[in-house]
Amino acid sequence: MSGSGYALAVLFAINLMNFFDRQIIGGVGEGIRREMGLSDTALGLLGTVFTLLYAGVGLPLGRLSDKIQRRKILAAGVFAWSLLTAASGVARSFAQLIVARLGVGVGEATCSPASTSLIGDLFPATMRARAVAIWMLGLPLGLGLANGAGGWILQNWGWRNAFYLAAVPGVLCAVAALMVREPKRGTLEQHAAGDRVRPGNPYRLVLSIPTMLWIIVSGALHNFNMYALGSFVAPYLVRFHHMNFLDAGWVAACVYGFSGIVGLTGGGWLSDRLYAQRANGRLMVGMMAIVICAPFMLIGLMRPRGDVVGFAVLMGIGSGVMFAYYSTVYSTIHDVVEPSLRGTAMALYFFAMYVLGASLGPVGTGLASDYFTFRKASAAGAVAPLPFGALMMAEVRSLVGESKGFDLRALEPFRADGLHTAMYIVPILAALLAVVLFAASRTVTKDVARLQAWMRLEV
Repeated sequence: MSGSGYALAVLFAINLMNFFDRQIIGGVGEGIRREMGLSDTALGLLGTVFTLLYAGVGLPLGRLSDKIQRRKILAAGVFAWSLLTAASGVARSFAQLIVARLGVGVGEATCSPASTSLIGDLFPATMRARAVAIWMLGLPLGLGLANGAGGWILQNWGWRNAFYLAAVPGVLCAVAALMVREPKRGTLEQHAAGDRVRPGNPYRLVLSIPTMLWIIVSGALHNFNMYALGSFVAPYLVRFHHMNFLDAGWVAACVYGFSGIVGLTGGGWLSDRLYAQRANGRLMVGMMAIVICAPFMLIGLMRPRGDVVGFAVLMGIGSGVMFAYYSTVYSTIHDVVEPSLRGTAMALYFFAMYVLGASLGPVGTGLASDYFTFRKASAAGAVAPLPFGALMMAEVRSLVGESKGFDLRALEPFRADGLHTAMYIVPILAALLAVVLFAASRTVTKDVARLQAWMRLEV
């Protein structure tokens, strides 16, 4: 393999483990919830604490990837998060599991800023969306394998072994990352700008680009949906469609993981074709993908109990098309930001979309699920019609080991309907995301022209 080909293969493998180790909570989450007696809010909180710390440490790591060798950052990061993934299996309480997942978040924050910065210097603009699409194939494959293999391991060996097994490939990836060739920055641009940067605060420079502001908003909406689905697709199949852990895991793998292969690769190929004709071609492809996915997701959620095939086909089409977002939006960031600021731009983008989107997706959907569950249980007379805040306090007491107060087990028969209602948040936000991407497509042409003019003057 050529230097760039080998590097892309390693970056793909690291990204696959990035999302596998992140999503394994979704694959085995129902087993964790039952063993530890958790609510959906607490289950979602495992994803939220991960993403909050991931976003926070991502900013300095993004700046670091603009200053030192990116291959070393990746090697250290993947090695650290793999060991901490294994530590998650040792946890004996909810608090210990939270701490372990926080550590995984620190390690995984190295992946995206350093990887995308490397891709920008390994491939020219006319090939960049396809290269990003190949790298991002780690997302659907990692999510799919985490759900499928996680469900199988949960069914046969228990949820703890899933974390132990997940750590092994990551250590191998760390060794492979050290053998990646570190390219010089900015040499493959139309007007090679090298490592030069505009004067001023780097964060203000990135935020001064109108398209970046729209992209950041789109990332928050998109990641809310992605992490809501990641946390609750498998539990939804177990509860609402009465599937066992193993079957639910593999259906979730196809619906939420493997289906994205077509969207990523097709979106990357089409966006490169359109970008050669018009500067906003990438974002137009991304917008149309979201316009298509929203109604499919809505209709999929409307399928009755037991119609697993109908749900899987409709939700799978919607999720698969939605993955085109990554190959179109990530490559657009390279189109509007100079090479010496791309690590910073990606870190800032990730910070916003994880704090405002991914961190809220699991816990927000979990809260909505608990709320609708409580409403349905109250209407059926199974629990007293207390304020919802009383339920939240009971959950907090249960997490810190207090048994007094509300008995959460009384809600179990109603959790399927509660989660079903909460999942409708996803297609609603997808429709709003399409509007935001359309707005970004209206500003990107000027931003691309402005960057090319600056690089032309600097050469």
